[in-house]
Amino acid sequence: MIVTISREYGAGGSEIARRVAAALGWRLVDNEVIDRVARESGLPADEVALREERAPGFLERLTRALSRAAPELFPRPPERVPEPEEAALVRATEKAVAELARGDHVVVVGRAAAAVLSHLDALHVRVVAPRPARLARAIQRLGTDRETARKVVEDTDAARGRYHRQYYGRDWSDPANYHMVLNSEALGVEGAARLIEAEVRLRSRAAKS
Repeated sequence: MIVTISREYGAGGSEIARRVAAALGWRLVDNEVIDRVARESGLPADEVALREERAPGFLERLTRALSRAAPELFPRPPERVPEPEEAALVRATEKAVAELARGDHVVVVGRAAAAVLSHLDALHVRVVAPRPARLARAIQRLGTDRETARKVVEDTDAARGRYHRQYYGRDWSDPANYHMVLNSEALGVEGAARLIEAEVRLRSRAAKS
């Protein structure tokens, strides 16, 4: 069995995944995906992390829109550093997720794993939390002010939603796409991790009987 963890930004999904993997003695797949995609694409790992699940840059979208509306103003594409198209990064990410999750006993964090691995025997979990709790966690994690943290939370969630919608035709927030939706503020990080662990063990026993 595989566990996938989808998470709102600041909901503590990565920490929950780490605890689940440790409790079960399973392998945790998180930043390994970024490292592998970086090797595939030839980009630095930190750049892949910044691009992952995000919408195209505003200035890039604006330039494209203006060039379509007034091509005479843009006789040739503006100079830019060559970079892989987002779709190529998506394919590389899918390949990395599939390879790293090969076999059983793996906990995969993010990277649209619930969609990419939907054909496998997996427990798909979504971790959510109220906005104030996520903002507080983001402020602490980023070491920044409330307004900056709010923007990061909103932009990251919007980008992840767009990523799922554009490439998988899925509503990232739809609970029907998951087996469990857990509120980490109400349950606590440890409580959420224990519920996932308990469900995994229950399914494992059922599969053996």
